[in-house]
Amino acid sequence: MKRKFPIVACIAVAAIAIPAGPAAAGARTTEPRTLAEGLSAPLSLAVDSEDSVLVTQNFAGLLSRVNDDGTTTTLYQGKEGWDVGGVESRRGTTYFVESVGAGGGDPAALEGYLKSIDEHGDVRTIAELADYERQNNPDGDQQYGFGSDVSDECLAGWPAFPPARYEGAVDSHPYGVAVRGGTAYIADAGANAILAVDIGSGDISTLAVLPPRPAVVLAGTKIPVDMAGTMVDVPECVVGHEYAFEPVPTDVEFGPDGRLYVTSLPGGPEDPSLGARGAIFRVNPWNGNTHVWAEDILSPTGLAITDDGDVYVASMFGNEILKLDGQSREQSQFLAVDGPAAVEVRGSDLYATAGFSFTDPAKGKVIKARIG
Repeated sequence: MKRKFPIVACIAVAAIAIPAGPAAAGARTTEPRTLAEGLSAPLSLAVDSEDSVLVTQNFAGLLSRVNDDGTTTTLYQGKEGWDVGGVESRRGTTYFVESVGAGGGDPAALEGYLKSIDEHGDVRTIAELADYERQNNPDGDQQYGFGSDVSDECLAGWPAFPPARYEGAVDSHPYGVAVRGGTAYIADAGANAILAVDIGSGDISTLAVLPPRPAVVLAGTKIPVDMAGTMVDVPECVVGHEYAFEPVPTDVEFGPDGRLYVTSLPGGPEDPSLGARGAIFRVNPWNGNTHVWAEDILSPTGLAITDDGDVYVASMFGNEILKLDGQSREQSQFLAVDGPAAVEVRGSDLYATAGFSFTDPAKGKVIKARIG
């Protein structure tokens, strides 16, 4: 198991550090319309060719369709305790990912799959993503934590978790899906990679490994040392040095330029104590070349891109949906809303999930707002 906060645990720690509250000034005055509510952790959604909204209730392991009357119809129900996410619809077929973490930290217990469901409800398992991670571990050579500028003597006072220095280990949490042609692109938040899956054969390859996300440790920084959110002060000797956190890819979408855009959480605390460290990466789907397209975003968990190249991003713990100008990359607030997780654009409409909460997981909803 990778020695990092997996996405859910990372978010859980952040939820302790940052109570939900009103977003910054500048929000839209037009209220979005609620399409469905009472959903359990709706972290991914898609709009199909018939303008039907598909939404995952990740923690409940459900893939659902939102009906016109606000109810939902279950299209797929996974195993108890498993996560269903990353929904994408193409030509009558719906693609999604399903996974469960490594029990007891045993990589052999990881399971993760890319699946599809057709118009008749028939489910197909396309690829076994956890097996690929065990065999290849794409970020296995990548270095995380402190560099050689921090002495071993200094790090003797660093807690065991998060580790002071380490290489990427075996972990897989497929989270986002984009489909083009005969290939599905998977944002794997555990593998720290974008995977390419041949939909016909199920063959998997690594398109790109996202680079580490370094942050300078500031005086007075507190770090969580367990999943319960216990916080301790960092040793004074690490202040001013960089800690290379893991990237945590969450969503992946194609832009009008034919490139992939990937939201990435920083692999550490999601509160603003180390700054708004989330980013959007731009990835060339032909050769895997990757660079930061935008950064300084708090907890980006989902994105959508218009035909003009403008990007809308769900800032989960910023309690807002941001708009990034496709040319200048200037950020502005599009909508103030608690706990947004996923966004999708169809024409002049933006669809989003909102209301994500660990304390009240059934308060999730799907909303719709005009962008034109």
